[in-house]
Amino acid sequence: MEYRSVTSKRKGFIMPRRKRRRWGILPALVADNTAQDGAGDQSLGDAVADSVPREPDPKVFKELLINYGLHDSRLAVVEDGQLVEFYMSHEDEDQAAGNVYKGRVENVLPGMRAAFVNLGLEKNAFLYVDDAHAEDRDKKKSRTIQDVVKVGQEIVVQIAKEPIGNKGARITTDISLPGRFLVLTPYSETVGVSRRIDSERERDRLRDIAEKIRPKGMGLIVRTVAEGMSQRALTRDLAYLRRVWSRVRHKSRTSRAPQMLHREAGLIAKTLRDHLDENVDRLIIDDSHAFAKAREMAQSLSPGLKGRLELYQGAAPLFESRGIEAELDRALKRRVWLKCGGYLVIDETEAFTVIDVNTGKNVGTTDLSDTVLDTNREAAVEIARQLRLRDISGIIVVDFIDMENEADQTEVIKTFQRALREDRTRVTVLGLTRLGLLEMTRKKVRESLLNQMTRVCPLCEGRGHVLSEDVVARRIRYRIIEKIRETEAEAILVETHPLVAAHLIGPGGSNLRQLEHEIGRSVFIRGVDAVDMSRLEFVAVGRRIDVERQALPVHEGDRLEVEVAERHATNAKDGIARVSGYVIDIESGGGHVGQTVTVEIVRALRTFATARIVHDVLMQETVGLASEGD
Repeated sequence: MEYRSVTSKRKGFIMPRRKRRRWGILPALVADNTAQDGAGDQSLGDAVADSVPREPDPKVFKELLINYGLHDSRLAVVEDGQLVEFYMSHEDEDQAAGNVYKGRVENVLPGMRAAFVNLGLEKNAFLYVDDAHAEDRDKKKSRTIQDVVKVGQEIVVQIAKEPIGNKGARITTDISLPGRFLVLTPYSETVGVSRRIDSERERDRLRDIAEKIRPKGMGLIVRTVAEGMSQRALTRDLAYLRRVWSRVRHKSRTSRAPQMLHREAGLIAKTLRDHLDENVDRLIIDDSHAFAKAREMAQSLSPGLKGRLELYQGAAPLFESRGIEAELDRALKRRVWLKCGGYLVIDETEAFTVIDVNTGKNVGTTDLSDTVLDTNREAAVEIARQLRLRDISGIIVVDFIDMENEADQTEVIKTFQRALREDRTRVTVLGLTRLGLLEMTRKKVRESLLNQMTRVCPLCEGRGHVLSEDVVARRIRYRIIEKIRETEAEAILVETHPLVAAHLIGPGGSNLRQLEHEIGRSVFIRGVDAVDMSRLEFVAVGRRIDVERQALPVHEGDRLEVEVAERHATNAKDGIARVSGYVIDIESGGGHVGQTVTVEIVRALRTFATARIVHDVLMQETVGLASEGD
């Protein structure tokens, strides 16, 4: 069967369905979607496409591990011993998705169809026009932002996305309050049921209950965990949510903006509300007070699951003993190895994330197409896990290994979609582009794991690269020439990184001699460890005799104790020690690396000195005296 292409510029052009799928023209394949944990299952995006029949997922042993602290707490979701999700909560931070505020409109920008609202946070929040008129039931798309809000107006909003980077929080007036089984939407009359509930009969039952108990003028969304629950349980949950909303409305009427009206639940409460269900085998907490609090909350939220809570009392920290810390370290690395020998390369940028799949060490056993298919299938499963674990969101492009067989392409995409089912964040797979790249999006609510646990390198400023030693040496060389010409001094002593110093000096001092010949002055260069590669310090500028005295910390005949730091780069028998960055080449010192020895300086040059270990010197002196006695 063929379909007329609506994207072709040539009128009447007909493209086969197969090519249209390969070129990304067919409608997108959509993965299972549920809302982020902060808003429960309020998002009712499409589930897996009908072309991908849902198969029962194999049972996994699922654990929730909570490392509780006074100032911050961490949650690790572990499936069959493998870390799949990670959350951090800072108790002293007010910025969190789900918080409700009374804010004041500071700026209205018609050109951006948005307004900036002061919530009392570090940065003003961003309110887009489509998120600004939740109380207007018609929600006319044509309304302008200046028709919806005015400068100085006080409005009640909820944080939809955390402040990320230099951007303030994204907010909405469409408030949603998540409970254990339901999500209350005060400004919507919609009733929805989580698509994670597979049974149509159960979905219809829950929808009927929601319609029956729904407050007039409000909406309800039934969460996944409500499957099998009675009307009484849902009514209790709704009563709690209505009390919360009443407190929010009362506080909004009696307080002045900016003011927080409702704080989203803390890590423990959120874990019990959003994560603890029948699929969780146990929840382990490493703090006795937090454990007692969790049991008390579980008694009201999920009495039947209270027995699955455990207190960790091991000697080693919980995350250390379960290997979570090591997993987190690996989750920050750019390269991820697969069991088959292939690997992923994950590059996060501000705009989007690129994931590249490589065969690596996987050479296969049959033919190339089977090797590529096996690698891509395993990569698809691992990419889904890495997206959850690293909390990567926004636009994502995956470069699978090229597959000529269309059936293989379809199988890899289906494998990827099945692996995405457990993702709590809304994910949309758009299919393959003309270049064979898989495009997808993942809802962005907070910073990724990389941005939460790391900061931009102060040296490379996020580029991932620094200037090479020869480039830095060339720039420092120009600065030395400029300094000499400014001062008209006889000599100069500079300190820089040892690798840069080596380039400035050159093999056998050739580069240094050329520099001195060019400027007609003496230059002394000293390498200093543990400094920035681009660092340059003018230690001494002046008369040659004074600079040389300061540049050479040792002289011929001196005896001193030094630590042998390493073997000589070209002569492993010798060892290298340093005194104030000055290199000392110790004859036959290679076997004493890490030891402190007494040496005698044999020769002191401008860039390094040679020395011998004292006991060797004493032995030679003794042999010499004995020879004279004979």
